[in-house]
Amino acid sequence: MKGFFKGTATAMITPFYKDGGVNFEAFGKMIEYQIANGTDALVILGTTGEPSTMTAEEKTAVMKYAIQKIAGRVKVIFGSGSNCTANAVEASKLAEQLGADGLLCVTPYYNKCTQKGIVEYYKAICGAVKIPVIAYNVPPRTGVNILPATAEELAHIPNMAGIKEACGNMEQICETMRRVRPYCDVYSGDDNLNLPILAIGGAGIISVASNIAPKQVKEVYTHVINGDLESANRVQDAILPLIDACFTEVNPIPVKAGCDMIGLDAGVPRAPLTELEDAHKKIMRECIDKVGIKL
Repeated sequence: MKGFFKGTATAMITPFYKDGGVNFEAFGKMIEYQIANGTDALVILGTTGEPSTMTAEEKTAVMKYAIQKIAGRVKVIFGSGSNCTANAVEASKLAEQLGADGLLCVTPYYNKCTQKGIVEYYKAICGAVKIPVIAYNVPPRTGVNILPATAEELAHIPNMAGIKEACGNMEQICETMRRVRPYCDVYSGDDNLNLPILAIGGAGIISVASNIAPKQVKEVYTHVINGDLESANRVQDAILPLIDACFTEVNPIPVKAGCDMIGLDAGVPRAPLTELEDAHKKIMRECIDKVGIKL
């Protein structure tokens, strides 16, 4: 299926208190910051939200809070992927019941299934729900790569709405786009490649950096859609150092520190992730200042 959403989506962080609990007040402020700056959809409990360190009860509470707080103003997409197909199916069904507009499902990680296993995984998830599903391809994290031929097979599943591409291989992404273009959408899942993926027909961006810079990430999308590549390049060039700063350590360590710097009270990552090192904090602060972002 095509057209589930177009524009920019933020892969939201989950703010935690230092004692470990979810800071819902801070989370609400982050949601309002995103909506005020033109973000079209919010991806909650994706990789950037640290769901692998959260209890089932915490994840349910976050989903319920998000649905209530957002109140239909933008699309809500919940992360529900797993390395266990049965768990992914149950998480997807729960997200649908709680009011999700769509799902983001990462490939099965650690188990390193075959391409056939990838297809069966997504068929099971899509068959269990009626809402749109976006497959998430991020082999540097998962050890599993959705190859273009497999993406084409997935694209024929009725409620498969798109592929979030973060494989880092633009040649592969071009081939995936060629194969799936008539059937489902492709989204940039790598902030460094936002502009080129949009330029070859990407429907939108699912961004980490937009936790800090939602307005600028949306501007890149808007300029490309309007055919103004010169302006798109100008904005992307301006925020590339910030994007790089968001990945000086494993995501979401840097972006949480960056959110703290602009007053969004992101708290600390959960173990085994650690706080951003001082040298990288300096880089992040300089990049934020250079872009001129203020809350």
